[in-house]
This record gives sequence, structure tokens and C-alpha cells, in this order.
Amino acid sequence: MSSQRLCVLSVSVLKPLSNYSNTNFNTETLRTQRRREDPDQESMFFFSEPTAAQIAEFITSQQDQPFTYSAVGATNTTPPKDFTVDHNHIELGKGVEIFNRAVAALKQWRQFDLGWVSLVPEGVPIEVGTTVAVKARAFGSCSLNATRIVYVIDEPRRFGFAYGTLPDHVECGEERFLIEWRDDDSVIFDIVAFSKPRHILVRMSRPLARLKQKRFAREAMKRMLDEVSK
Repeated sequence: MSSQRLCVLSVSVLKPLSNYSNTNFNTETLRTQRRREDPDQESMFFFSEPTAAQIAEFITSQQDQPFTYSAVGATNTTPPKDFTVDHNHIELGKGVEIFNRAVAALKQWRQFDLGWVSLVPEGVPIEVGTTVAVKARAFGSCSLNATRIVYVIDEPRRFGFAYGTLPDHVECGEERFLIEWRDDDSVIFDIVAFSKPRHILVRMSRPLARLKQKRFAREAMKRMLDEVSK
């Protein structure tokens, strides 16, 4: 393990620990708290960007781990009542060309090309069971958060997928991204997520965590709009 670790390497889609600013906690405090909550999991912190080898090692360590919530797939039915639910959507345009562009962008995870957030490793196919990591930068550090694809929707007028959180994650829940070409010819990018904090630092910083989640949804929609407008 690298001695440069200082940014949380934890599992999820739902917004990483590095997004939460709490200067009352130093690195050793974070590690100690993490060991108390789950002694079998190691918190990994980075001053610098994690290497490709570190990313691969982390994802491999999570590939056989279970989801951290019981309502797996509920973004496609009814989200559980004891989670916070977010539902956002935007019209990207009209017609088959916009639909095809949007689907192509979603297949390349373009909604994560936000500067402060990205998807690693690049070029991962959207298939059920695939484990990926969301990399986020904030406050001079970075974090990796892995999730696993729960289901894929691949229909003539709809394409999308959902992923859920794994054990080493500051939150637990699921998020779905969907492109839909509706009967009125409009093409909609729709995001549905349910989540709740799992780590004590997220519970203590819940208002800030919610702001980060809302920021992600807002910027992801704008990114997809930019993609289909090229």
C-alpha cells in the first residue's frame, strides 16, 4: 500500500467522503473511526491521485462483496421508505438523433465527466455485475467509491442502468440513469436515487452531503445536455 494515501477509497455512487469538509477530524481519527465501524475494512487516504494499480486493486477487492441495502433494484419499482429519494430529469431535445446521441453518451458514462467527479476505469461496458469506482476531488484530496451495476434497461425507446453501493461506502443506496424517447418525441434524461448515510462523518455532515448529491444531479444533467448538443 502506498504511503501517499490520504483520500478515502470507499465504495459507492453516492458521493464520496472527500466531499465532506470537517476539519475537526484528522487522518488518524478517520482511520480509527473506520476501524471501529468495520474492522475488516481499511480506509485508504491519498494526498495524490490513486494509481491505476491501486484503483484496480480496490475494485477487485469489492467484486464479490454484497450490496449494503436490501431493496436491490428498487429504483426500477418503488424506493424504500426509510431512504431519502431524489428524482431529477431534463429534456435533452426531440427525435431519434437526440435519443441515439444520449444513449451513446450514457454508455460512455459521460454524466460523470464533471471535473470534480469521474468514472474509473474508463471504457467499462455497462453490464449487470460490473463493479466500477467513482473518483471525486474536493478540498485538495480525492476519493474512490465503487458500485456494482444492478440492472440494465435496453429497449427500443429506453436505455439505462442502475448501480448500488457495496460494503466499503460512506452511504448506502442505489442510483438509476435512464434515457427515454417518449411518445411526444421528447428525449428525457432521468435520474432516480435513494440513499442514506452509513458512515458517522456523513451523518454528522448530512446537510453538506445533500448539497453534494444535488450538485451531482444538476451537473450530470447539464453534461448530458452538452453531449447531445455537440
